[in-house]
Amino acid sequence: MRLVALDAHALSLGLVPGMALADARARVPDLATNDHNPAADAALLVRMADDCDRYTPMVALDPPDGLILDITGCAHIWGSEAALVADLAARLGRAGLRVQHALAETPDRARALARHGNAPSILALDLDEERTTALRRAGLTTIADLAVRPRSPLAARFGTDMVAKLARLLGEEDIRITPRRVPPALFVMRRFAEPIAATDYVLATLEALADEARDALRERGEGGRRFAASLFRSDGDVRQLFVETGQPTRDPALLMRLFRERIEALADPLDPGFGYDAVRLDIAVTEPLGPVQTGLATPVAGDAEVAGLVDRLSTRLGSNRVQRLGSRDTHIPEQACFTFPANDPPDPMPWPKTTAGEPPLRPLHLFDPPQPILAIAEVPDGPPRRFQWRRRTHLVVRYEGPERIASEWWRRREGHEAGKGGMTRDYFRVEDERGRRFWLFRHGLYGSEARSPDWYLHGLFA
Repeated sequence: MRLVALDAHALSLGLVPGMALADARARVPDLATNDHNPAADAALLVRMADDCDRYTPMVALDPPDGLILDITGCAHIWGSEAALVADLAARLGRAGLRVQHALAETPDRARALARHGNAPSILALDLDEERTTALRRAGLTTIADLAVRPRSPLAARFGTDMVAKLARLLGEEDIRITPRRVPPALFVMRRFAEPIAATDYVLATLEALADEARDALRERGEGGRRFAASLFRSDGDVRQLFVETGQPTRDPALLMRLFRERIEALADPLDPGFGYDAVRLDIAVTEPLGPVQTGLATPVAGDAEVAGLVDRLSTRLGSNRVQRLGSRDTHIPEQACFTFPANDPPDPMPWPKTTAGEPPLRPLHLFDPPQPILAIAEVPDGPPRRFQWRRRTHLVVRYEGPERIASEWWRRREGHEAGKGGMTRDYFRVEDERGRRFWLFRHGLYGSEARSPDWYLHGLFA
C-alpha cells in the first residue's frame, strides 16, 4: 500500500506521494490515513466543475485533481481576470480545498504553471520515465532548458510528440480545450451581492435574463429552441432546469411559463439552502427566426396555440412522453413511419400525398405484428373471396390489388436469397358485406416462394 495524496503538514515531515505506507509509518508512527476512494475523488471533481460553470461554460476536467477553464470573453462579469480568479480561489478555499491556479494564453501552459510553478520542470511534459531520465542525464531539467535548444535534434532523440508538447507549453501552439459540455450558442448571467433564498426573486431575475436574451437573439435574427437555467447555490451546489420548444422563440413570457411548469413538475422541489448567488440562462440551440405575417391569409394563430400546448405538455410530462410521427424512406409498411419527441426538429422527408377525393392507400391502424387469418381465394394467386378473423367469417364483396411489395433484400448479408424473411407480399384492400374495409396480404408467391402461402391482416381502414 502506498501514499496517494498528502496534506501540507505531511509534506513538511518529508513524506511524498508514492511512498510505501510501511516506510511512512516508520518515519511518522502516529500518521493518520484514510483509504483512497477514486470514485469519490472523481465525483468531487465533477461537482467542482459544476460550480465552476458560473465562471465560464468552457470547463474541462483534468483528472485526477485539476480543472481547466477557458475564461475568454467571461472576465467582464467579474470586472477583470484577476477578480474572477480571486473569487474562484476564495470559493474553493471556503470549501476546504487548497488551490494552485495560473493564468496563461494556452491551456497547456496554464496547466504547467499551476502544477509546477513559474519555472516548470520537464515533468510538465508528461513523458514516460525512460525519456524523462534521458533528459535529466543530458542536463535538461526544466522547460527553460529545452526552450533554447534546436527542435530538430530534440525530435530525433525524444520524439515529435515531445516537441509538440513543448511548443504548447511555451505558448507557440494553441490547442483549445474540449469542454465536458457543449457550450451554448448564447448565455446571459446575473450575480447577486448577497445570496438570495426567495424563489420568486430568482424567477424574477430569470425573467430579466430572458428579456436580455430576447434582445440578443433579435439582433442575431434567431430564436432559441433549447434553454437551460442554472441556479448556483452559495454552498457550491448547482440546480439546472431544462425546457424545449417545438419552434424557435424569443418570447420571455413563454419561457417563464415553461420554466414554472418545469418547477411544478419537479419531484424534488427547489431547495435554496443558504441562498443562490448567481443565475445563468443558456440558449443551447438557436435557429433562424424572422418576422411572421399574422392575420390576412396566414392562419398562424392556431398553429401557435398547438405549438404552445405541445411545449407545455412536453415540459410537464417529459420530452419523450409527447411524440409525433415522421415518415421514413422505405416501402415496407410497418417501417414507413416512426415516432420521435414532438419538440425535436421536424423530419425533412415530407409525407406522401394522396389525390384529392381518393381513399387512402394505407390504413391509419396497423397491427404489429400482422395478425394471421384464414383466407380462401378462387385461384391460388388471386384475391381473397372470404376470410376468417377472430372467429368471424367475412365475405369479400369488393377488392383492390394486388399491390406487390418485396422485402429489402439489399439490406441482408445473403442478398436476394429465397427464404421466409425474403418472401414477397401481395396486398389487397378489401370490403366485406357490411362495408368494413381491411388491408390483407398474402405472404409469398404461390409455387416459387411457398407451396401454400399464409394470409395476414395488416391494418384496418377507418
